[in-house]
Amino acid sequence: MRELPVAGRPPAERADAAHNRRRILRAAAEMISARGPEAVSMDEVARAAGVGVGTVYRRFGDRARLVFAVIDDREREFQAAFIQGPPPLGPGAGPGDRLRAFLHALADRTEAQADLLLMAESDPPEARFRDGSYGLYHRHLAMLIGRIRPDADAAYLADALLAPLAANLFLHQRRERGMALDRVKAGLDALAEGLIAGHRG
Repeated sequence: MRELPVAGRPPAERADAAHNRRRILRAAAEMISARGPEAVSMDEVARAAGVGVGTVYRRFGDRARLVFAVIDDREREFQAAFIQGPPPLGPGAGPGDRLRAFLHALADRTEAQADLLLMAESDPPEARFRDGSYGLYHRHLAMLIGRIRPDADAAYLADALLAPLAANLFLHQRRERGMALDRVKAGLDALAEGLIAGHRG
């Protein structure tokens, strides 16, 4: 599981290790931009970065972690927004408003890098749940659900709300079924409203 970027500063790196990391990430990002995320290969990235493939594996572990590292800047921005940004996504709004804002923002975040997320979440198959960001999303949603519905199974419902935003389902809906992003968000609103209306009832 990767370290959560917003939870604290990463451990200090030696200058040569930091330099290699930047070269590897730059090479992977350029490969993805030129040929698509399916082109990411640990061997090819190592050659393009001018480092040994062992260095790439030691630094990132597997292809999923490498892809997550490439998308990490966007992830840092997203996490900062819902942890400490302005309301309604960040603190200061009611839990129902924050819940809806989070689901909309996560849909936008998935839309922006869906192909990369698809690769990162499916190689290996459990990669989505192993990644630290999923755990953070889950805890955040469970906290909001607990405030809306103290009697509910917040852990289960948090997983249920995150399920529609798995990259494979999201891309299937957007590309195969032709669903507009606004339609996806409307569906997420309906799920959220079910929780909120149940509390009102």
